[in-house]
Amino acid sequence: MSARRRSFAFGIAVLTLVVGVVSGYCYDVVQVEHGGTIEGTITLDGTVPEPKGFNLITFPDPAYCGRISNGRGWRLLHDFVVGHQGGLKDAIVLLEGVEAGKPFEVSVPLIEARDCMFQPFMTVVRNGHAVEVINMDPVMHDIQGYETSLEAGARVLFNTPLVMNHQHQRGDLHALHNHAPGKSLVGPIYLNKGRRTFYMQCGFHAYMESWAMAVNNPYYALTDAEGKFTIDQIPPGTYQLVVWHPQTGPGTIKSVVVQPDGKLAEQLSVPAPKGNRTAHKVMDNPRFGLESLGYSIDIQPLLEHQH
Repeated sequence: MSARRRSFAFGIAVLTLVVGVVSGYCYDVVQVEHGGTIEGTITLDGTVPEPKGFNLITFPDPAYCGRISNGRGWRLLHDFVVGHQGGLKDAIVLLEGVEAGKPFEVSVPLIEARDCMFQPFMTVVRNGHAVEVINMDPVMHDIQGYETSLEAGARVLFNTPLVMNHQHQRGDLHALHNHAPGKSLVGPIYLNKGRRTFYMQCGFHAYMESWAMAVNNPYYALTDAEGKFTIDQIPPGTYQLVVWHPQTGPGTIKSVVVQPDGKLAEQLSVPAPKGNRTAHKVMDNPRFGLESLGYSIDIQPLLEHQH
């Protein structure tokens, strides 16, 4: 555990993740000889969807959470981040079918509630390990965790209050997070057999989301801001290359053959959603404006003016 994680130990919520996997599946760590590499870019096929929009006055803590907003009282959730060349950020790329190879190096992911946002938006967990959740904000959050699948929909795993961080300078909208994390609670998570994805949402602030996928082997990557990825030390063989993003449906699958000391370059895409994908949209309607509250409130994007 890093020094940073040790210093946070008193304030960490460990959400134990026990994932249902295919019966009989196991992964062995072996010395990989003449391993290959797959690198490439994942793009979004289609028009980049507009970010989801949430009217801050309809949620608690509008002034604090409005430190990140569009300047008109709306908080945006950019669940699609696409680079200048069309590369899609935060897509998970993984190889299925690897039964033996390099050691797992994935550490227990740390998810922060910071400025009314879960960071990171996307992460990867290893089956049977945990997720750590801490609160950096001077407001209360309510962590709602769900397992999900296209076939069976979402199922609630837990609903846990995340108490406000009293070490933050509450009331000072200019205050930075130069403090230790707040205390949080522990809750176990059990995913049903066949389900490998779950997401968290704040019950108080619906624009707070974080997604994760459980992996069966260490041959995975998360795409960067330009959609690029690299997976190395792959044992020679034939595998399924899977690309997944939580907002694009079942994802993309391609069969690949990794040769000894070989190097593959893959350019894959996932489909952009079509039609009306969400009811959460920015509407500049006076009925939903700040004046509708009947009292004065100042919502200023002091940290980030969203576009």
